[in-house]
Amino acid sequence: MISAFGAGLLFGVGLWLSGMANPRKVLDFLDITGSWDPSLLLVMGGAVLVTASTFRPLIRKKDLKFDKTAIDLPLVAGAAVFGIGWGIGGYCPGPAVTALSNLTVEPVVFVAAMIAGGLLAKILPPQQAGR
Repeated sequence: MISAFGAGLLFGVGLWLSGMANPRKVLDFLDITGSWDPSLLLVMGGAVLVTASTFRPLIRKKDLKFDKTAIDLPLVAGAAVFGIGWGIGGYCPGPAVTALSNLTVEPVVFVAAMIAGGLLAKILPPQQAGR
């Protein structure tokens, strides 16, 4: 529990220091024809380096296999909805929770909608691929 709290705290502080809790940063990154801001690319690159250096040994140790049948319509639709929402609002779950400390309406609405969507997904009957 303590290590999870520490990891979450470190993640939140990193989001604040990098400015990623500000949706304007994300929207400026996506605006390649206007006031493009490449700083999100640097943050993502750092995350990829950390992930690649720590996950590769774990994957080798566990001998994980990629299941191509796991790519189905709900997965693709969910990814599309996530991407569209991220592009419109400038928030994804981590920075939105961090931005709650701004005490502004936008992250509160986003997080409330995110929680409602998660609860709705638990209430709806599960879809069975290929049936």
